[in-house]
Amino acid sequence: MVSFAEATAVEALDSHTYQCNFRDEWSIGNACNQPHTITLHLSFLRRTSIGSATFSIRDVKLGRRTSTVHVSLRQNDEIEPSVVGYLTQSNLKTEEGISLPTNWSLHPSPLPLLSTAALQDNTDPNWARAHRPSTFRKAAARTQWYLPRHGRQPAPATADEWICLADDGRFTQTSLGFVVDQFPQIVEMYPLDEQQLTAGGGDGDGRAEKTVKRTTMKWYPTVLLNLDVKKALPEEGVDWLFVRARAKRIENGRMDLEVVVLDELEELVAVSNHVCLILGAERNMERSGMSKI
Repeated sequence: MVSFAEATAVEALDSHTYQCNFRDEWSIGNACNQPHTITLHLSFLRRTSIGSATFSIRDVKLGRRTSTVHVSLRQNDEIEPSVVGYLTQSNLKTEEGISLPTNWSLHPSPLPLLSTAALQDNTDPNWARAHRPSTFRKAAARTQWYLPRHGRQPAPATADEWICLADDGRFTQTSLGFVVDQFPQIVEMYPLDEQQLTAGGGDGDGRAEKTVKRTTMKWYPTVLLNLDVKKALPEEGVDWLFVRARAKRIENGRMDLEVVVLDELEELVAVSNHVCLILGAERNMERSGMSKI
């Protein structure tokens, strides 16, 4: 089994260009002393594919406390990038400044957790090991999800989970971008007839309903992803993280997602916001050169 660290290994080609290899096993479908990424903004312009990829980095602002770089990803000798983004680097362990209590907490509160040992043994009274995702979502199959027993999610369009890596690896700071993209698909959690799901205004505004066939597997390509990292994980990583994903509006094949990540101490680790499309999985598997999203 290829570990997360091996699957995300990067080779420096020069000071601002890096190469990696997208592994099939982890796929879906077919600045100095600033070691921590504290914000990440990514726009996914084209579908990526299994195989080699090249990252190009351009310094935008190099500062004493934070530095910002522009990153672009290309594959198959393409001139135009498939993914572009901005990263802000800092040092979460040496940050200084005003800190004030906000009394923020998740609402509704997650179900209580007896212990992570009970999770591992699948004996926790509130959380149960979930079935592995389909072979289409291979990356998700490299993790293990624990969901509320009996489908007791805290609210509509909301998915709570405890997550760990299936290969006994540990989540580190560099895995947070992966973690915020791993959760049960909210569209597929709606308790509707197997043949169709009903999608209206998305927030109860009373618009005419539309029928969307649910007989085929869905693909949820990310158009935009933002990540705000609040806490540095230990250098050795952690075994478990809690994730809540929630959609505010699902309409016309597009949805938003807010993803919140907590650690075992119930401390906020990261917040992420996504814009996603809802498409048939066959769109992902098409092999023509033209972008389909």
